[in-house]
Amino acid sequence: MPQLLIWTLEGQRYALPLVAVERVVRAVAVTPFPAAPGAVCGIVNVQGQVVAVIDLRRRLQLPARAIALSDQMVLASTAHRRLALIADAVNGVAECADEAVVAAGPILSGAGYLSGVVQLDDGMILIHDLDRFLSLDEELALEKALSDAE
Repeated sequence: MPQLLIWTLEGQRYALPLVAVERVVRAVAVTPFPAAPGAVCGIVNVQGQVVAVIDLRRRLQLPARAIALSDQMVLASTAHRRLALIADAVNGVAECADEAVVAAGPILSGAGYLSGVVQLDDGMILIHDLDRFLSLDEELALEKALSDAE
């Protein structure tokens, strides 16, 4: 049974597989990082490691807003790096049956960064795939920007 970390952004709920999540922390000041690709709004220092901060609002074409003190950051890992995702709120962990998860492709074409959709008792949740969140070009641009910054 997959476990999902659920968070909200502009009232919509999203999820990540719990195995990809390291922890959730209160939002901190983000250092702007202009050399990074558009989905990256900056960087933060997490225990001595530079971590790119993903602005989900940009990626999901939601209205931009400054990071609020009440926001949270989800520290998660892809196959290549750690990332921080800014969320309005983290709602907790949910378990769902394997058959409850529907592949996103047939439902949401063009949203390659989504791995699936799940209908829970209290509504529908879009499940992100962090390994596909950044395109290959964005991944390469981020890698170059981070290495140039060191």
